[in-house]
Amino acid sequence: MIDKDDLRASVGAGILTEKQAASLTALAHSRTGARENLAIGDEPFELFRGFNEIFIMVGLMILSTGWAGIAGWILVDQVGSLQRTALLMSAVSAGLVWLLSEYFIRRRRMIGPAILLTVMFTGTAAFGLGQYFAQVFMIAQEDFSSLVLPGMLSVVAVFLYWLRFKVPFAMAIMALGLFATALIAAATQAGTPSSVQDIFTFSGQGRFAWITLALGIAVFALAMVFDGSDPNRVTRRSAQGFWLHVVAAPAIINTIALSLLSSDTTGAMLVLILALALFAIVAIAIDRRSFLLTAIGYTVVVVTTLSSDAASEGAFVLILALGVFLLLLGAFWERIRAVILNLLPLGGLRNYLPPAH
Repeated sequence: MIDKDDLRASVGAGILTEKQAASLTALAHSRTGARENLAIGDEPFELFRGFNEIFIMVGLMILSTGWAGIAGWILVDQVGSLQRTALLMSAVSAGLVWLLSEYFIRRRRMIGPAILLTVMFTGTAAFGLGQYFAQVFMIAQEDFSSLVLPGMLSVVAVFLYWLRFKVPFAMAIMALGLFATALIAAATQAGTPSSVQDIFTFSGQGRFAWITLALGIAVFALAMVFDGSDPNRVTRRSAQGFWLHVVAAPAIINTIALSLLSSDTTGAMLVLILALALFAIVAIAIDRRSFLLTAIGYTVVVVTTLSSDAASEGAFVLILALGVFLLLLGAFWERIRAVILNLLPLGGLRNYLPPAH
């Protein structure tokens, strides 16, 4: 193992520069925690390191609550110029979040505060842009066309934030923002859907289901680009792919599941099982438990929510089978994956997939 003395000696010998040695040390520290004592082939996942990060996150939430109260008090007295004042306060708030991010993310490299600061920056940007560009009287009449521009600008703002700080969780925020903006844009053309189910069923009103399915596939493709560039999952690109998979799987399976369950027949349930089996094969091949877990989790929610009383018995049988399936996969994931990789004709694609252990 290479320790700090080895790095100092490498810098002294001219093998590494001080910047390279610092970057290597930061990478080693960033991997400690999520990868320390991690079993070979397991998927790294980490929300925070230690209680100090929780301590700082609580402090950030209290600080943001106090600042939001002060900002709200200022906005109450600005009735005549509410839009411009809201945009100005949002810009100031975003600037403060940016400064905090410079310290807690780029310097301290904390994971939990990075996620929280990303959420705070997103909320601040969306609020200010929404207040400035959205038209309240149009929204009151169920005309949401004025929300498309602030939605897109909010995604752009989060993208700029991601370019600076490379927080993996920002990927999920941007994907969800694109979903919401695309659905709002579709609603302005096809009209507001009569129910939430219409958004995710192919037989529903408008193009909502096709939009969610297409965006889900696009997000999955982007996740695979990150995964393919880091098959051994030793860089932050792997974490970017993780959060994209978390968003992509529900978007794809929800559209399929709701469209099938809308008919409420045994045949539809069998097709859904086949679809989940295909999801499982893909998840095992790309070695992403998160992709399969979110897909099955959302499927269980959909099945329990939409199944009628007559089909409740079949729904619970399906849920029971999915539970057994997940337990078996969790216990023998690597063995099953090795078999599937040997059976699939992947060819050169194997070079972009994690090795089987």
